[in-house]
Amino acid sequence: MDQIIDAVNDLINDHWLKFVTALGFTAIGWLIARRRAASEWKQREFFHRINFSLTSLRDGTLTIRTLAEKACRDVFLNDEAVRQLTKAAQQTTAGQPLIPVPKDDCWYFLNAVLNEVSEQFAAGLLTREAGQSTTSTSYVICLTNECNGQVRTRKIRALVVRKDLLSNLPKERPKFESPNHHVRWETLLHLAAMFKKEPWQFLEMEVVTPA
Repeated sequence: MDQIIDAVNDLINDHWLKFVTALGFTAIGWLIARRRAASEWKQREFFHRINFSLTSLRDGTLTIRTLAEKACRDVFLNDEAVRQLTKAAQQTTAGQPLIPVPKDDCWYFLNAVLNEVSEQFAAGLLTREAGQSTTSTSYVICLTNECNGQVRTRKIRALVVRKDLLSNLPKERPKFESPNHHVRWETLLHLAAMFKKEPWQFLEMEVVTPA
């Protein structure tokens, strides 16, 4: 027993500085993470999350529905990719809600989003493969961060919009379910122009559902 105690004492004497240093770094990391979380909550900024948002018009009313919301790391599978996307998302403005992702990287991010959305509609693909009746609709997806002052929370949003709607938005302003939804309408107007000007910032997606 004395030998064990002596060995433990020797280990502590030889490595106490390493133990203290490791403990110090752990404490600092915890404090930084807590401070960052408090700042995000205060500013209502949650860039570590991605919201999949379906935007449509029904009977003249703009509707916004969440298809899913996940941690960015679970969608893009790479910490560096998440870091770069988060950095780009913080560069958007009220009049420029599209996240300025470099052209060479855009397909990677959008394809990751497409895979997440497509998974929800796999049943339709299997139904069509089985020769049963289905309905096919074309959508476009893009990455945005709406930062108008009336947006309650800032986060990365993967907008999902019917292609025919984005290509032919009505000239008249629609009705809104909520007053602050005018921000999404302004976003749609911007996206419609950018879809023609820079189509590489969008990715088309076919959604198949049982008829």
